[in-house]
Amino acid sequence: MFDNLTARLSKTIRALRGQGRLTEDNIGNTLREVRMALLEADVALPVVKDFIERVRARATGREVLQSLTPGQTLVKVVNEELVHVMGEVNDALDLAVQPPAVILMAGLQGSGKTTSSAKLARMLRERHKKSVLLASCDIYRPAAIDQLQTLAAEVGAEFFPSRTDQDPVVIAEQAVSLARRQHLDVVIIDTAGRLHVDAEMMDEVRRLHAAVRPVETLFVVDSMTGQDAAVTARSFSEALPLTGIVLTKTDGDARGGAALSIRAITGKPIKFIGVGEKTAALEPFYPDRVASRILGMGDVLSLVEEAEQKVDREQAARLARKLSRGKGFDMNDFSEQLNQMLNMGGLAGLMDKLPGMGQLPANAMADDKQVHRMIAIINSMTAHERSHPAVIKGSRRRRIAAGSGTQVQDVNRLLKQHLQMQKMMKKMSKGGMARMLRGLQGRKGMQGLPF
Repeated sequence: MFDNLTARLSKTIRALRGQGRLTEDNIGNTLREVRMALLEADVALPVVKDFIERVRARATGREVLQSLTPGQTLVKVVNEELVHVMGEVNDALDLAVQPPAVILMAGLQGSGKTTSSAKLARMLRERHKKSVLLASCDIYRPAAIDQLQTLAAEVGAEFFPSRTDQDPVVIAEQAVSLARRQHLDVVIIDTAGRLHVDAEMMDEVRRLHAAVRPVETLFVVDSMTGQDAAVTARSFSEALPLTGIVLTKTDGDARGGAALSIRAITGKPIKFIGVGEKTAALEPFYPDRVASRILGMGDVLSLVEEAEQKVDREQAARLARKLSRGKGFDMNDFSEQLNQMLNMGGLAGLMDKLPGMGQLPANAMADDKQVHRMIAIINSMTAHERSHPAVIKGSRRRRIAAGSGTQVQDVNRLLKQHLQMQKMMKKMSKGGMARMLRGLQGRKGMQGLPF
């Protein structure tokens, strides 16, 4: 997400930082670049105009021009205005009601409502320790009911069975009634969608809303629809008292225009973003962190939080004990760390949150295929070789390369990367992926990674 915008803005920001003195000319040139970058990212024109005027007013004021570091101060202004456009702070779910708290999911067909319902259920269960019931009111697509039932089992949520011959309002009311009898904390209701906004769909979702009186009414929208996402969100917000937006498929959206437009156009906060297909791939939306990513300054805080949630603590503690006893970091440990990285969303998710990534050329970026290749090479080693990688010499390297379908050069590269990782782990008394990520704070580029 924001790949193109980050690349454009990072280049502009780097030029700005070196300016010892700002004039109307170089401020004007910078804002033209920013304006073009935002338009190319498919940000709505009214939002772009308002953003540029706000930055211009502050850039030509005393705050910037009388600063000892005007270039850096202007970068700070751009960052703050990006945060302002996207909503200042994370707007969390309001579940402080008499259980069950009802969450209504609305949106067009194909926007990701069903998957987002399951992702949200998983988040509420794992992070907030809530008991959750999932119910499908999409009587027009039997597959939608089956899909939600499958996902409910995967995320450990309760499922309320429904049929295509039932009234959606009856389904919703019965689901809430069941949750109340079973003392469940949250009910998430997945509604039907259409390919476009129509009167019939809006009437049905209004009836559902009136029947169950949800504490949260979330509009789920596909970020890849760009400006259409904001337009559709506005149509729904005029028909329903929306409390927030869930922006899906952001991992496939290189522009990010929807994230920058929706809050300004609808006045509704983005509460969550979907960052992948897996049920764990849902993140709270923090405008300040996203703004930092857009400007290529990374988001180490989110990265550390993710590590705390997804890293296997027992495995990390075992590695820490092993290193503290003076035992080396072997290939088994390296393989575990690579798998931990994949569990955290892979290299794409990791790189997106590290400072300086927007400044790297595309060919300098590693991808998940390389990580899987490295794991395959390690799996081709014998148990003795994994425990004692120093024994891996010429003939062994050729055998390992043949067994993993790679080249000898790939095996050589892996052994070198293992040595680098071994040195890094030796420096860190506690060890483990979470510890390594904390150590990356303040680093630039890929200096801290073995790729």
